[in-house]
Amino acid sequence: MKKKFDIQKSIIYIAFIALFVIFSITLRNVGAGFASISNIMNILRQTCLVAIMAVGMTFVLGAALIDLSTGPLVACTSLVCGLFLQQYGLIAGVIAGLLFGVLAGVLNGFLIAYLKMPPFIATLGTQTVFTGVARTITNLQSVPITNKTFINIFGGGNIGVVPSVLIWMLGVFIIGVLLMYKMPFGRKVLAVGGNTTSAKYSGINIAKVQMNVMILMSVLCALAGILWAGRFGGGRYTLGEDSGTSVIAASVLGGTFMMGGKVSVYGAIVGALMMGMLDNALVMYGLSVYQQTIVRGIVIIIAVAVSTVREDD
Repeated sequence: MKKKFDIQKSIIYIAFIALFVIFSITLRNVGAGFASISNIMNILRQTCLVAIMAVGMTFVLGAALIDLSTGPLVACTSLVCGLFLQQYGLIAGVIAGLLFGVLAGVLNGFLIAYLKMPPFIATLGTQTVFTGVARTITNLQSVPITNKTFINIFGGGNIGVVPSVLIWMLGVFIIGVLLMYKMPFGRKVLAVGGNTTSAKYSGINIAKVQMNVMILMSVLCALAGILWAGRFGGGRYTLGEDSGTSVIAASVLGGTFMMGGKVSVYGAIVGALMMGMLDNALVMYGLSVYQQTIVRGIVIIIAVAVSTVREDD
């Protein structure tokens, strides 16, 4: 039994290595090659922001919740950050972006934890709201950011040869590991996701845990939005809007159960890297945007199916 469990835990890592080898061989003559340092760094830059959100989604799914509002929230945050940065400077822009994330998390958490709305319906509603807000606050206009300090720190620069966005991802990963595996909060999340009734009778405040999980998710989305703005030199209403499904897929591929109770913060990072690696390879293979969308959808279906099978076991 233990051997089977270990094999299941290792599937994501085996698949990651296998795909990397396959892509490295089949795409070795395309451009500089799939396994070239320049392409690997490009994959990391593209993937880090999804990985940051995947850490948050791991907590959300672990508590048997879901958040569909992540993509539009990223766009909103990038615009809010850009607007405040233009008017009041770097610190104000970052604080405004993160505060917007907190407020979004409180809204999602209130709807789910206190109004008892189904998470799918609640966050589908706020997804629509945030999409409208992102398109309204600047009337579909981008918000350019020219502050070089902001760009260097938040996504667009390097520290030595290491992209700053990679350092942010590593920081979020470490915090996620500590919260999930070393602190009471992680145990409470898993207890709530595993069996809400048992968690309630053991003295856990279910609503508080759900609220905190949704705030954590939204704050990490806000951070991703700020980093996206730094990487692309401005806020846009389209930034990150297609990232929501990739975030969920990364978490599930990494070993987190859709119905809660079992998670892997480590796997979420690997799952995000796998999704980024796949996207990069599809471009190098010459697939159109629409064909890439089809493949990505198939991967998400497979990820959810595998998660369902593991939960039944």
